[in-house]
Order: sequence, then structure tokens, then C-alpha cells
Amino acid sequence: MSKRIPLIFVLLFLSFVNAHAQSDWTQWGGPNRDFTSPAKGLAASWPATGPKQLWSRPLGAGHSAILASGNTLYTMYSQGDQEVVIALAADTGKTIWEHKYSAPPAGLNLEYGAGPHSTPLLVGDLLYSVGATAKLFALEKKTGKVVWTHDLWAEYNGRKMDRGYSCSPVAYKNTIILTLGGQGQTLIAFNQKDGSVAWKNQSLDLSPSSPMIINVDGQDQLIMFLGRVIAGLDPNNGSLLWSHPHVTDWGLNITMPVWGPDNLLFISSAYNGGSRALRLKQKDGKTTAEEVWFNNRLRIHHGTAIRIGDYVYGSSGDFGPAFFAAANVKTGELLFQDRSFPKTNFVLADGKFIMLDEDGHLALATASPAGLRVISKASIMKNLAWTVPTLAGTKLYLRDRRTIAALDLS
Repeated sequence: MSKRIPLIFVLLFLSFVNAHAQSDWTQWGGPNRDFTSPAKGLAASWPATGPKQLWSRPLGAGHSAILASGNTLYTMYSQGDQEVVIALAADTGKTIWEHKYSAPPAGLNLEYGAGPHSTPLLVGDLLYSVGATAKLFALEKKTGKVVWTHDLWAEYNGRKMDRGYSCSPVAYKNTIILTLGGQGQTLIAFNQKDGSVAWKNQSLDLSPSSPMIINVDGQDQLIMFLGRVIAGLDPNNGSLLWSHPHVTDWGLNITMPVWGPDNLLFISSAYNGGSRALRLKQKDGKTTAEEVWFNNRLRIHHGTAIRIGDYVYGSSGDFGPAFFAAANVKTGELLFQDRSFPKTNFVLADGKFIMLDEDGHLALATASPAGLRVISKASIMKNLAWTVPTLAGTKLYLRDRRTIAALDLS
């Protein structure tokens, strides 16, 4: 005779599973690809020395962000002519497995550091990674065993960018989508399980930015910030739904766009690109993109941009100082420029920004149209830090060009 499990235990189990899944950070930009975490239970402030450090260890070069799933972290680094995909224990930092492969950076501009620049993608039991020399791997997440692989430059004659490949792939249905470059193949989609090509499409100028998926009035759209335009495509086949000009020196549109519930799409770039907002409307498969405003004073280079209410925040600047700034996303009005931080990457959790500037200072702050209020600030990392923090539950994971570390924010 079978025994029924009390409903309360089922609900508690499902609650646990859901909370655990929400704390995972499995792609570039986190759970929703918008650098926002659902984490709760974070400390309201930190001591002068910063949050408690759980562990720290050396790591090779690169700018890849850190993924977190359960008790495992994933990221990438380089050592000389090799690139490495690594899985680490989240509680100790010890290596679980590594996948190493030849990736000599000959011909790449390493003025601003070696790659990898792309962040891996975790979907189900597979981890997808692509390094600075455009070698793409699908790996078993538990073992690092290669399931399938492609060389995007050698096999498909993808366009080589001066500082190496940087696009972080995005998942859609049973595919992963990423940039490639070249006639008829600005973007390419691979089937997740076997690596076969699902589609290639478009002949638009390439950029270092990464794709995102949004929903416009009931229609899924693949948004890509390309070299001379911002474009919306059908993620099922790559067909063009709409495009709008956004010209930047050298085609360096890097920062991912920001999508809002009011159908406003915010984009920003440095090198004379500036910022603009587009209002997207879709009906019967046809999309219009109306420019709402343009502002050349806000120039987010390669950092994160986050929207709260009607305001968008980011680190603005390219060759000169990079001020932390805010703008009204509906009007383009520049609200403030805070000079207390150099170039900064940050995430949003529980109404607060967790900020890591390029000098290695970690800060906890709140922001409003009136300005930035720094609650706590401490020097944590010792080398140039251009990688966005990863927050999984109350654990924060950071890296600079030589080190990876874990902190407890509870």
C-alpha cells in the first residue's frame, strides 16, 4: 500500500528547489540577463575591511564573468598560448575540473589584457564556452568532457576582431545564439545537443556586444547591438524585424542594451556613440522603433547598465574619467555624475548596488535621481578589475586579472 507524502512537505521541497534555482547565476548578466539578483538576506552594511572573505586563489588572465550553479562555479582564463575552462567548488575555490586547449593569441591586440572576454552559458547539463580565438565548446558540466566543438574563425570564416572574440552566447529554445560575422552570417545559432547549425543570417557590421532576448507585445525578439545599428531579429531564424542607426567610432558598441516594461530600449556606447532610447511596438509581426531621445553626454563603455524605475545607471566615459552617472530613461536628461568611482561594474540586489571598480574597490550603495549614496566601501581586489561581480544567494564572487575570490554578504 503506497504512502502519500503530505502536501506541506511537497510545497517545502518545491520552495527549496525554486529558491535554489533563483540563486543560480548561469549566464552573462545573471538570471534574467539584466545584472539583477533576487537575493535576499544581505547585510545592510559592511565593516571597514569589507565583507567576510571565504577564500581567494590565483587565476589566469581574462575578463570572463563567473557562473554559479549549486555548489559549482564556472569561468575561463588564459595562460600563455592556452585557454582554460574551469569548474571550481563554490565553498572552497578548489578546482573540480579544467578543460585546456591551444589558443595562441598571435595577431590579437593585447593592449588592454588577454582574453577570454566572453562569459560561458550553462543550460541543463551542458556548459557552452567560447574563447578569445573563437573556439566554441559544449562541455559536460560535471566532468568538463567535450560533447561538441567548433572553431568559429577556421570553420566558418567568422570575422576576427582586433582584441579577440567577446560575445557571450544566449540560449533560445533548443539553440544557443552568438555572433559570427561575415556575409550572410552576422549571427549564428547552434543546436544545443549536437552542435549542428540551426541557422545563420544577416550581413550587418559586427561589434563586441552580446545578444539578448526580449518580448515585444507578445513576440520574442533577439536584440543585437551591432557595429552601426541596434537591431531586432527573429530568434527562430535570424530574419530582420527592425533596425535603427547607432554609429560609434570603430564600431565598438559593447554594453548590452536595457529593456524596460514600458517597451523602452536603452542603448549606450563610448567613442562618440552616446545614448538613446527607442520605443518598440509590434503588431502582426511588424515592429516599429521610434527614437524617443538621444544624449551624447552619457557614454557607457564596456560596463553594466541597470534600470530602476524611470532611471538608468552606469559608468560613463572612455578615454578620460569614467563617472558613475544616471539618466532619465524617458527623457534622456542627465541627472548626476559621481566622481568618487573610476570605471565600475555592478549588480543590483535587494534595492542596492554592489559595485566593483577597476581599482578593486568594492562598494555597497543606493542610487536615486538625486545621486549615489555609498553605504560601505573597501579595497578588496589588487589588480585591474573589469569583470562584473556574480551574486548567488548571499555569496559574492569576484575576479581581477590574477585572482578569484568569494565573499559572504550575509
